[in-house]
Amino acid sequence: MSRPILFVTRELPSQAQLRLDALTNVEVRQSKSTRAISRSDLLEGVATADGLLCMLSDKIDEELLNAANPLLKVISTCSVGYDHVDTEQVKQRGLPLGYTPDVLTDATADTTVLLALMASRRAKEALSIVHEGRGGFSLSTGLGTQFTNKTLGIVGFGRIGRATVERLAPFGFSKILYTSRRPLEDEARKLNAQHVPLPQLLADADLICICCPLTSETTNMFNKDTFSLMKPTAIVVNTARGAIVNQDDLLHALENGMIAAAGLDVTVPEPLPADHPLVKHPRCVVLPHIGSATEETRNAMANLAIDNALAGIFDQPLKAE
Repeated sequence: MSRPILFVTRELPSQAQLRLDALTNVEVRQSKSTRAISRSDLLEGVATADGLLCMLSDKIDEELLNAANPLLKVISTCSVGYDHVDTEQVKQRGLPLGYTPDVLTDATADTTVLLALMASRRAKEALSIVHEGRGGFSLSTGLGTQFTNKTLGIVGFGRIGRATVERLAPFGFSKILYTSRRPLEDEARKLNAQHVPLPQLLADADLICICCPLTSETTNMFNKDTFSLMKPTAIVVNTARGAIVNQDDLLHALENGMIAAAGLDVTVPEPLPADHPLVKHPRCVVLPHIGSATEETRNAMANLAIDNALAGIFDQPLKAE
């Protein structure tokens, strides 16, 4: 009797890959590349699959679902977000959709702090001095700013937003503001955070961390209008989704002194071209979507994605759906 087919669209982190390779209850077909699978290979692979384990870069839309095996039983994405999935189309077909929440909270919050510190202390400019072999200690040039007695603003007060506050609060912020769909009073009380409307947060905060999901409401949330509300000394960090920030408007804000600096772990597209103005800008730090890129977190994500895929194939409840 033939085994059900699990199609995996990319090579997994080492520990999870060993587990995948050892599976005997399914036939694993996999793109063994570390890069995103081509659209044609994705469509070909899903045509015979009983389960699909995909990545954030894989667009799961009507075209793909029409090309899929009519007996496809589950879609498991190795990501906490699922804005790459047409959830309505998936729901119409009665397919369970697995994802990987919780396991990447700490790593992503760590990366948010990393970008905040790099942007505030002008680390990109300092590194260029070292790489170019020019200058040394200076008492009066290359000065950054610190967080003591400043105001922290968190846009999106979910798990990652709150974990970011826990990490940043010891730096000495005098006030912590957050915005979310509704006040989260118990969680906010523990962190001494205050719920305010977005315009107030943008006007008052010295460091603004974007930690919200990408939705129709948050797409292009950060644009020329929102940047115009900020202090010229404000720092903006985005570790959520690239499309939340209008990158042309961000560049305009940086070049015209509307804000002081930015740190981006997510962009549109990913990666940004090496000659993109934001990549070249001295006061914009751009990372290649490493928010969850630790051995511990990426293996945990991949293992949870495998769990979800196997559960769906064998008609069991998904661990995270």
